[in-house]
Amino acid sequence: MQFPTFKPVADHALLIEFGTQVDDALNRRVVALDKTISQAKIIGVVELVPALVNLLIVFDPVKTTHKDLETAVRDLFPLKEAEEADAKVHRVPICYDTELCPDLAVVAKTVGLSIEAVIAEHAASELRVSMYGFAPGFAYLSGIPKTIQVPRKPSATRGIPTGQVMIAGPQCLVTTVVMPTGWSIIGRTALKVIQDDPDNPFLFNVGDTVAFDRVRRQDLPAEMQMP
Repeated sequence: MQFPTFKPVADHALLIEFGTQVDDALNRRVVALDKTISQAKIIGVVELVPALVNLLIVFDPVKTTHKDLETAVRDLFPLKEAEEADAKVHRVPICYDTELCPDLAVVAKTVGLSIEAVIAEHAASELRVSMYGFAPGFAYLSGIPKTIQVPRKPSATRGIPTGQVMIAGPQCLVTTVVMPTGWSIIGRTALKVIQDDPDNPFLFNVGDTVAFDRVRRQDLPAEMQMP
């Protein structure tokens, strides 16, 4: 199969796929196309939804068609794939106290490192916001070092609160709502990803960089210090 592919979705959307394997290089192409289409102001485009390796274009079927939209998008290639000039770097405070991080010791045992070594690897990582999905404000951060990568758990745990920093495979997440998860919780943060701003509801943008700064347990709000 030759990529990118263009697939009609219902009567009002077009899915553009750059590959089938999660890859930062492909995700950068998704982000580049997202921004290029936004700047091009193609007739009929209503919304752009970037994901890990694909981009969904929602359009007004009264104003355009799948065929016309595909032609307009193909005319935008080749894409400028330079790193996003407006990308920001976010420093996220994180507490790694084991009493607050139920899976930290298990992750350390699984990868054959000490707990402090796992913390050092995670804290030294610069992660990239690849997409939003699954739950409000759920930013998928890619770039977890292979040395501390672990698979998802066989079953999910219910009632995980907000502010949990968790990993699975090469990705990391900060929970924004109470929810079940099969990811491994290795940290806790008081950072609020969901913002009180209707025009910019999420703190991170796709393409931004996220890094973690270790803080003491007493630096967390009182309600987050309970195991």
